[in-house]
Amino acid sequence: MPKSRAVCLLPLALLAATAAAQTAPGPSTSIFGYTDFTQQAKWDAAFLQVPDAKLAGQHLKILTAEPHWASSPEDYKTALYVADKFKAAGLQVEIVPYSVLLNKPIKIFVEAFDSKGLKLMSGPTPEHVDPKLYGGDAFQNDPRVLPAFNGYSPSGDVTAEVVYANYGTLADFKQLASLGLSVKDKIVLVRYGANFRGVKAYIAQQQGAKGMLIYSDPADDGYSKGDAYPRGPYRPPSAVQRGSAQFLPLYSGDPQTPGIASTPELPASQRTTDPARMNIPTIPVNPLSYQDAAPILQALSGANTPTGWQGGLPFAYHLGGDPAAKVTVHMHLEQDYKLRTIWDVIGTIPGTDPAQSADWVVAGNHRDAWVYGAVDPNSGTAAMLETVHGLGDLLKQGWKPKRSIKICSWDAEEEGLLGSTEWVEAHAVDLRQAVAYFNTDVGVAGPDFDASAVPSLKQFVRDLTKEVASPKGGTVYDQWKKQQDEDIRRRPNRNPSPAVTDVRIGDLGSGSDFTPFLQHAGVPSTDIGSGGPYGVYHSVFDNYNWFIRNADPTFVYEQQQARVFGLEILHMANADILPYDYKLYGTEVVGYVQAAQRRATTAGLSLNFTAAATAADRFSRAGRDIYTRQTVFDTSAAHTPGPSASYAPLNKALRGAETALLSDAGLPHRAWYKHVIYDPGEYTGYAAVVIPGVTEGIDAADAPRTQAQLDDLATALNRAAAILEAAAE
Repeated sequence: MPKSRAVCLLPLALLAATAAAQTAPGPSTSIFGYTDFTQQAKWDAAFLQVPDAKLAGQHLKILTAEPHWASSPEDYKTALYVADKFKAAGLQVEIVPYSVLLNKPIKIFVEAFDSKGLKLMSGPTPEHVDPKLYGGDAFQNDPRVLPAFNGYSPSGDVTAEVVYANYGTLADFKQLASLGLSVKDKIVLVRYGANFRGVKAYIAQQQGAKGMLIYSDPADDGYSKGDAYPRGPYRPPSAVQRGSAQFLPLYSGDPQTPGIASTPELPASQRTTDPARMNIPTIPVNPLSYQDAAPILQALSGANTPTGWQGGLPFAYHLGGDPAAKVTVHMHLEQDYKLRTIWDVIGTIPGTDPAQSADWVVAGNHRDAWVYGAVDPNSGTAAMLETVHGLGDLLKQGWKPKRSIKICSWDAEEEGLLGSTEWVEAHAVDLRQAVAYFNTDVGVAGPDFDASAVPSLKQFVRDLTKEVASPKGGTVYDQWKKQQDEDIRRRPNRNPSPAVTDVRIGDLGSGSDFTPFLQHAGVPSTDIGSGGPYGVYHSVFDNYNWFIRNADPTFVYEQQQARVFGLEILHMANADILPYDYKLYGTEVVGYVQAAQRRATTAGLSLNFTAAATAADRFSRAGRDIYTRQTVFDTSAAHTPGPSASYAPLNKALRGAETALLSDAGLPHRAWYKHVIYDPGEYTGYAAVVIPGVTEGIDAADAPRTQAQLDDLATALNRAAAILEAAAE
């Protein structure tokens, strides 16, 4: 580790790289944010011994024993299980209910006909694999499994001609239009991938479509990738990807209460009830397996698809739109919409330092699932429970955090980040002092560690992974770096920046519970997971049987993730100086502004970037200066650290700079999103768009809008820079 990262050069115990346990301290190094890491190194070593692979496996088996869709009785049972584990560890526990709008499918029926009226398919076909095939699946026939549906699709009975629109991206719809093919009053058939499913519906609705069907193509997560389940990890023919069709890029959370916590006591007068004003589609949307989509696709005529639109099914794809050979689909969806109760479980370890106990370190994972949710999300829940197990053991040994810790088990994430969003909206004032939010969701789908974070916490995550053993040998960092290097060698064009030699950490878009924390409340956030071949996402086959065959049979990666997650919490809770790296943040922001200026020039837009570029440079200089301030301390502090109150002004500034990057006005068309540097794209949903107001203005070729967003960006960057400058003096 570069010495320049340290507050001062002090010993840190690197622990032996064994799969089973962490042992004696190894070579010394330094840790950013601590004036003396000696005691924390001992607590780290004690913690790392505790998370247990076998116990993690037991948690996972119990949590995934039943389908537990949000608001169901089985979902509540998982809340009680998590609460009991929190209590056993010594946490203060609260189960927090919210009353949210959810749809439950009553009847889902889809049928298709060719131009002569011959029925092509009628379903959906139940998810099923042959019990005689590689041991079959023990979970597929539970009567509590709901019909495959999309969250927030309205009820509807529509019949219309079908048009194929590839992934349903904005570019795909534009290409259809350029080919003279309109989707107005059509049912659009698209495949999963490339953008969030709710964005597919958002664009189709804007284009005048009558309905939408979304299927999983084998080219994306089926047999084109490898053996299908139960022989291998990929999607079998009948498996359906469920998921929310909420317009997540508009806002997350309960559709009726944007910006307001949907507590059970909330008056009806404060709820929005007009679907046209909410973040939900008004056209019916439903998922299909590729087994059910195949006969529709095969019957389509019209033009062959453009380059890149051909999927993995064994015939040529066509767009449809041939008046003489129409394929017609009938969708009949009956949804039971009503307010339903969901349950967040919040465990608290109070901080003990008078100067810092009001600061929160928040960590969370969601618990609800479309069906069983072994990978998504309960691999993360099992790891989090072993993190809590470790923290509980430290409490028994006399450890006390300086800052207060909140461990959160969110509900109804799958429908649109409901549990986390409502909690964030309920605690908006308190979260101004939250120093970090640490998220895990798909905790373990395989052996490949990965992470995303705000730039100020990217090195923080790298440093932690150097302290945790990998089951594959060495440290998590070593294996992470090796895996990324191998990926670059295989696909050199995928390397986004050849000059970057450290492990690459992604930017935060959306799709999990960090969204309300970072992009609405301005809390610095990270998201960690461990991936691998995973083709059963959101299907009935994402269950315990799939997990022990394909993801982590001995649960050692569960153990690994519990350790990394725990070190995030421990280090942030007791750091003397908040370990934010604004030097890196500033460098990245300058790069974003420069890239936007080049794109604007290419697009032929006449814009004035002077104020934004000047503000970005100022923010970058302030980041370098505050980084120096963080690292320059009297070396005597290595053994006699000063009182934490002496660090309070610096910490307040470090934390305040992130909040300063929020815009009160929010983004155009979607004011709930307030972060001027990172947000999900209006037409991506999952993927992050950097300096989104500016970037999306350029994409829309809207010069006045883009100029206004450049000015807003400059204001926010100057505001953040001023906070850092004052503290760096």
